[in-house]
Amino acid sequence: MSQAQSKRVTSRAHPADPCTVVIFGAAGDLTSRLVVPALYNMRRTGLLSDNFSVIGFNHGKMADNAWKKSLHTALERYVSNAGAKLDEDAWGWLSSQMSYHAGDFDDLSAFQSLATKLKDAERRRGTKGNVLFYLATPERFFGDVIEQLKNAGLVDDGGTDGQFWRRVIIEKPFGHDLASAHALNERILKVLREDQIYRIDHFLGKETVQNIMAFRFANGLFEPIWNRDRIDHVQITVAETVGVERRGSFYEQTGALRDMVPNHLFQLLAMVAMEPPTSFDAEAVRTRKAETIEAIRPIQPEDAVRGQYGPGAVNNELATSYRDEPNVAPDSVTETFVALKLSIDTWRWSGVPFYLRTGKHMGRRTTEIAIRFKSAPFAPFRGTGMDAFGPDWLVLQIQPDEGISLQFDVKRPGPRVELAPVRMDFKYADWFRAEPNVGYETLLYDCMTGDATLFQRADMVEACWRAVQPILDDWAQRTPADFPNYASGSAGPASADTLLALGGRSWRPLNSAAELNARRTAKPKTDASSAAEKKPAARKTAKRAVAKKTVRVAATKKAAPARKVAVKKASAKKAPTKKAPAKKAAAARKAAPVKKAPAAVKKAAVAKRARKK
Repeated sequence: MSQAQSKRVTSRAHPADPCTVVIFGAAGDLTSRLVVPALYNMRRTGLLSDNFSVIGFNHGKMADNAWKKSLHTALERYVSNAGAKLDEDAWGWLSSQMSYHAGDFDDLSAFQSLATKLKDAERRRGTKGNVLFYLATPERFFGDVIEQLKNAGLVDDGGTDGQFWRRVIIEKPFGHDLASAHALNERILKVLREDQIYRIDHFLGKETVQNIMAFRFANGLFEPIWNRDRIDHVQITVAETVGVERRGSFYEQTGALRDMVPNHLFQLLAMVAMEPPTSFDAEAVRTRKAETIEAIRPIQPEDAVRGQYGPGAVNNELATSYRDEPNVAPDSVTETFVALKLSIDTWRWSGVPFYLRTGKHMGRRTTEIAIRFKSAPFAPFRGTGMDAFGPDWLVLQIQPDEGISLQFDVKRPGPRVELAPVRMDFKYADWFRAEPNVGYETLLYDCMTGDATLFQRADMVEACWRAVQPILDDWAQRTPADFPNYASGSAGPASADTLLALGGRSWRPLNSAAELNARRTAKPKTDASSAAEKKPAARKTAKRAVAKKTVRVAATKKAAPARKVAVKKASAKKAPTKKAPAKKAAAARKAAPVKKAPAAVKKAAVAKRARKK
């Protein structure tokens, strides 16, 4: 597309149903940082009905104006960070629909007075009795809030054919293991129907995540090769440059596995590996995703790696160790990095390994799904002097630069047959006009219109926990002795590399784009994994070589502290030589002269000049 060509306009949708949004945890970080900015963006893009209102429910008394002022400050910060200016008209309209309601989450009288406010909003704002309850609270309040809503008569809507609707958004984490997730599901489903529950995952609100299904099922070019016959393996990476920031207390109880894998990473996995649905109806899509997650083979402890960041540098700035973060125990064994190898027992994916990794204080912020294709037969290139192909990759970039890239080999210009890796890139920003987005706009709109496609059902949640429960049980019994085991600003612990090296593979580097550009001007190197595909014996030799190299790197890193200790001990043994007789000391100095320190050299020169005078 030429620079002069105008970008395509984002598709427009009709405004959502009239409704009132009740935000529990209205004074919290999630509300000010994500929920309210999403509502502001929806107003600007015409997705909110004119018949709309917001009620903030939270502990502690606060005037309406004080609550709105705090939200206005946070919204100004969000808009300025995006390089824009606050649309005062949009904010003015939204704030005029907002009011604050003080009350405890277990106080029935507070919910009864909320019912009165909702009736008033229906009368004055024309919301038609539709209410969306948003639980932006810690997990421990989920059950209490929902039970009090029932006790106050606020969840009854007459069923799926009722004249108005009542829906509940529940934030993650939905449980902290299989048992707690099952117990929470049972408690909530005693009050609400499954079609009233929207378990939200903000990753699924990103355009590139939603585009995965369109890319797979709308393009006849890719679906025929989307299987074990042509795909070697799949890598899913969610790397963050930030640490735990001010969430030390939360993270100590959660860790990277619980925080990221059963929700974010498994949702990306399900999108990539699911079978084609019969339609894009919510239940058809969710059923296919549930089948995929249920087909994950139980993950063995040897296929899981955990890590914790130590000191280092991230984005050229010094970064502290996790154990030195606020509200973190000095001997904490909470993981900040996870890498997994898993298999999906379906006809499509039999024998294709999926590698997942996520971590904090990594070298680069990126979320990507990378699909490595099998190498082509080498026979036509015999006698050309070539001994390997470069890897073919299809990369779905989720963030920060949303897009899709395809890497493949071409002939390098010149008389000889040499291959060079090249890449074709599609970027959303180049083709479509960007709309302000925090990732919640689409999800909130879907809740208001009753589309549950991007939300998890109870069986999906429990299937996710069931897949990782063996790892949780194993890690609870074994205390890691090597934490911290990766430096801030790195790509994670060396043991994560070994996880792939044993299969003759390697992780894509976090700065893969920069490395590809460097390779474009360099001669192609032998790819051990590709060359190994020529013969079984060569494949085994390559695997052993890669594995040994990785183990040596890991051993070297772990041995580093030991070398320091050895140096100190050697120094201590040399100390007594100072007490040796003068003649022996002089002879020793003559036999092995020691380089003088700069200060000593200068002092000797001054003394020499003085003697000459």
